[in-house]
Amino acid sequence: MSAPMLMVAAAFLFATMGVCVKLASAYYPAGEIVFYRGLIGALFIAGVARARGGTLRTPVPMMHLWRSVVGVASLVLWFYALGNLPLATAMTLNYMSSIWMAMFLIGGAVLVSFNGSGQPASHGIDGRLVITIVLGFVGVALVLRPTMDSHQLWYGVAGLISGMLAAMAYLQVTALGRIGEPEYRVVFYFSLGSCTVGAASMVVNGLHGHTWQGFALLVATGLLATSAQMMMTRAYAIGHALTNASLQYLGIAFAFGYGVLLFDDPVTWMALGGMLLIVGAGLGATLLRARQAPAVSNNSVET
Repeated sequence: MSAPMLMVAAAFLFATMGVCVKLASAYYPAGEIVFYRGLIGALFIAGVARARGGTLRTPVPMMHLWRSVVGVASLVLWFYALGNLPLATAMTLNYMSSIWMAMFLIGGAVLVSFNGSGQPASHGIDGRLVITIVLGFVGVALVLRPTMDSHQLWYGVAGLISGMLAAMAYLQVTALGRIGEPEYRVVFYFSLGSCTVGAASMVVNGLHGHTWQGFALLVATGLLATSAQMMMTRAYAIGHALTNASLQYLGIAFAFGYGVLLFDDPVTWMALGGMLLIVGAGLGATLLRARQAPAVSNNSVET
């Protein structure tokens, strides 16, 4: 399968996973969903590694630990938002990771460009990145205002923070890739971290009984997320990074369609305009980052 087809399929599977998470939230808290998502992912990747003759042993456990900490925190917040916000809204906020990465890039440029007088050198900051960030946050304001009630504000903040943490996780994934860690090993330790944190939350909050519907949704969440992650990783390995990043945003469109058809999510021009601004800002930030630091690329949507 070609890289574009892999990306479209992965975006569709991630959006479908979002539907399963939203439905599963009626039966389980976010931490428990994260546990089963991680357990299924870890078992799946362990089987893939064994079939390929690879090893799960890593020489850099602390790097994987940090990637898992921020990645799992992002995942928990995202699942929390998915259960309480319109589907497309939660997806859009998580997809802001490209804009957050642009902010991190600007922050790094500011720190590096400070001269001896204590004044920042203006040439260290790309004004176009600043514009993409501003447009992205204008888009957030448009998305959140028409599609959330006042009592949902915290869920929107959770979704926003999940995108920021996802950006930090992507940076760590990039660092792991640069030292030669294979993708399946990165995904495995992330899944293991998800399983561990989810198990801890279950110890604190107690176990919830299963129904056939609830259990089926948990299994579907794990299989869909892991399959989509593998497809997206493969697409980035064989395809063009910017094309992949563009197609990745189809996940928002799929989620919007699901939300309208299955959950009666509201359709407003402000929300649609906000989503378009966030997508455009994310693509612009990806393009500018690729020109400034060609080695950096998103390895997956899910952190």
